[in-house]
Amino acid sequence: MKVHVADHPLITHKLTVLRDERTDSPTFRHLVEELVTLLAYEATREVRTEKVSIKTPVTQTTGLKLSDPRPVVVPILRAGLGMLEGMTRLIPTAEVGFLGMVRDEKTLKASTYANRLPENLAGRQCFVLDPMLATGGTLVAAINFLIERGADDITAICILSAPEGIKVLEDAFAKSGVPITLVTGALDEKLNEHGYIVPGLGDAGDRLYGVV
Repeated sequence: MKVHVADHPLITHKLTVLRDERTDSPTFRHLVEELVTLLAYEATREVRTEKVSIKTPVTQTTGLKLSDPRPVVVPILRAGLGMLEGMTRLIPTAEVGFLGMVRDEKTLKASTYANRLPENLAGRQCFVLDPMLATGGTLVAAINFLIERGADDITAICILSAPEGIKVLEDAFAKSGVPITLVTGALDEKLNEHGYIVPGLGDAGDRLYGVV
């Protein structure tokens, strides 16, 4: 598994504001969109393309376009939904699927409660959106779900990651044979006894949408 920590001053600046407990939900949502666009730029460096012939006002030339089948963007509900706008701003032609995952706060294990995805993902580059890679359970379950549907090229985009979560992810897919990449805005210190990232930014879903 490839792990890319996007070390960029603009990303660190936006993360600092996100971490601040005084940042309100509207500002938080706006910054998440901006931050994800920056992370998506890093995550799509190896997006599949094909050559295309075009005519400029000056001459005929050759460029690149996204290959078919188009990439699939998969936000994990509910918090991943806050990342969708930032991702589709960069690749508006991508198709969007949805995956509902819930984590049991006692066992920390994730289960699927809803999905809106193609039955066959073979040959499709999949970009999974999940703000926090904490214990790793949710992301492992989501990636397994995609692999079961034939996905063979998966990139996870997370705002923050904990070392424990990365290790769980690496161990889970070490022998899968599926290329998996993690792009994250920062690698934080650790998890606390409740499974939250430290220093982290709290519950991303609650900070995006409020406590419901």
